[in-house]
Amino acid sequence: MDGRFSIGEVSTLTGLSTHTLRFYEKEDLFLEPVRRDAAGRRRFSERNIDWIHMGVKLRSTGMPLTDIHRYVELIRHNSDTRKARLQLLRQHEDRVRTQLMELQAALLVIEAKVWSHELHGVDSPIEKRPGG
Repeated sequence: MDGRFSIGEVSTLTGLSTHTLRFYEKEDLFLEPVRRDAAGRRRFSERNIDWIHMGVKLRSTGMPLTDIHRYVELIRHNSDTRKARLQLLRQHEDRVRTQLMELQAALLVIEAKVWSHELHGVDSPIEKRPGG
């Protein structure tokens, strides 16, 4: 059976709330439609779940929903969009690399501050209260 997972099961498998899953469906962010059973309940396929995992990675690295939607649309149009998909992913990759460099620089500052506190137990001039 293609659509064998309920929304609750998918929520458990992916860590996304049922509200988020409904929102993603409403925003047309799945590669293929989410099927409904005879009672109208959502039934997700393994492909839906695989895509959710990919979409979560894109989203957790800061890809805007509009870009995810664009990527989905490009995939749906198949191989003639390979260059456009690659360009979209490369742009996102560049943004993620920039974020990583910024986080690494921030981490170095924090590590230095921790080291200073552990070694000297004193505040730096920036941490001292005015007049204190």
